[in-house]
Amino acid sequence: MTKVDIISGFLGAGKTTFIKQMIDQVFAGQKLVLIENEFGEIGIDGGFLKDAGIEITEMNSGCICCTLVGDFSVALKKVLDEYHPDRVLIEPSGVGKLSDIVRAVEDVKTDAPIEIEGRITVVDGKKAKMYMKNFGEFYKDQVASASTIVISRTQEMSGDKIEECVALLREENKEAAIITTPWEQLGEESIHRALEHRTGMEDLMEDSHDHHDHHGHHHDHHDHHDHHDHCHHDHDHHDHCGCGHDHHDHHHHHADEIFTSWGRETAHQYTEGELEQILKALSEGEAYGTVLRAKGIIPVEGGLWKQFDLVPGEYEVREGQPDYTGRLCVIGTDLKEEELAVLFHLS
Repeated sequence: MTKVDIISGFLGAGKTTFIKQMIDQVFAGQKLVLIENEFGEIGIDGGFLKDAGIEITEMNSGCICCTLVGDFSVALKKVLDEYHPDRVLIEPSGVGKLSDIVRAVEDVKTDAPIEIEGRITVVDGKKAKMYMKNFGEFYKDQVASASTIVISRTQEMSGDKIEECVALLREENKEAAIITTPWEQLGEESIHRALEHRTGMEDLMEDSHDHHDHHGHHHDHHDHHDHHDHCHHDHDHHDHCGCGHDHHDHHHHHADEIFTSWGRETAHQYTEGELEQILKALSEGEAYGTVLRAKGIIPVEGGLWKQFDLVPGEYEVREGQPDYTGRLCVIGTDLKEEELAVLFHLS
């Protein structure tokens, strides 16, 4: 019996780092296969995880829980037949619904000996309140469908803020184990205990099938003006425009109708000053559209490589391994592609 763990997280929550720790600590010695779904034209995270010796299947055109449900089932069956893994880790797109991924895996169970062991959602503790308000069903579904919720960045939060975040998550999910301790401080036994504290799979599937029958494989539309911390639109505004997470009409959209991505390969060698200016421009304001996530691995002067990760208002740069060429990906809404090309010195 092959065990399956689904590890979701909204854009930039830190799920890739968490997955790497799981591979290194919790699942060490097991034969693993990681299936990724990158929302974007160019996969960036794959190179980071290939260092761990994991086979990766990247599916870059669309959202795994929308346009790729059929392809995903075929890919999962192929992985099981070819690699016979002990465990499959599935990392869905950050803008997908966890319940849809669970449903897609359940559909494969009739043809393959698999069992879902963990439904894990990584939540950015510093942005959970803003994301819960602004992204409606996209975000709430990831929280509500999880058996384990991992709050990232708690080392940067006060005790009161952590408790406030837990209370917010409990409104959507009363049963899941919630990890509040920074994961780098946790040992293998602690993580195992959290993963084993899960709700009944049957209850989730019954609820998700009921939701599927009523709504179909679609996502709620939301107002793209609400994506940043400084926005103050309230629920009345959402209800008025028909986009809020509390409405119950049938005006739903696929994730790839709401979110867009811009990806490029580049041989340009950036200076560290150029990279800093680019990331500052993307993280502040909306001159290039509403940027929800940017990531990339690029060459910099001196023969070095840098890997960057950006979410609204902040970014991180770290040393990277040389790749065959530089790669960039920006995800958001109303992206200004020509201006992005100029910003990254591609035109």
